[in-house]
Amino acid sequence: MADKTSAGVLLFRRGADGTEVLIGHMGGPYFARKDDGAWSIPKGEYVAGEEDARAAASREFTEELGLPVPEGEWIPLGDVRYGSGAHSKTVTVWAVEGDLDPSLVVPGMFEMEWPPRSGRMAEFPEIDRADWFDLTTANDKLGKGQRPYLDRLARILRGE
Repeated sequence: MADKTSAGVLLFRRGADGTEVLIGHMGGPYFARKDDGAWSIPKGEYVAGEEDARAAASREFTEELGLPVPEGEWIPLGDVRYGSGAHSKTVTVWAVEGDLDPSLVVPGMFEMEWPPRSGRMAEFPEIDRADWFDLTTANDKLGKGQRPYLDRLARILRGE
């Protein structure tokens, strides 16, 4: 089975206190009481070869946050492969410098059976909140598979 492919946008801003990134807390019942490791770069799946990864990243950002990607240069942060077996995934991310008010986020929704094996379907937000974090805090908040993007962004911003 081929890896799943996802693409996303890591929005960042620079200020007097350093660089901050906008990430979203994953919605749904599995993450409701979790914080560290339960946040994600706005991203989503696409079919490689059928859709351009950058177009998918833009679409998924808008679907997850309900807002378009702010105008700005798209800085490629490359691919990261994580997971294993049937759950492996390759994620491609771009960084875009811009600002966005998290209070304006209107998340997309998804449906799943809840509680499990109940036969009842429930609707949940893809993300239940978004916020800005400095790179150190974001490193704790993000799932470990997405953390390399923070290091890559920091190196690029330092000119390395």
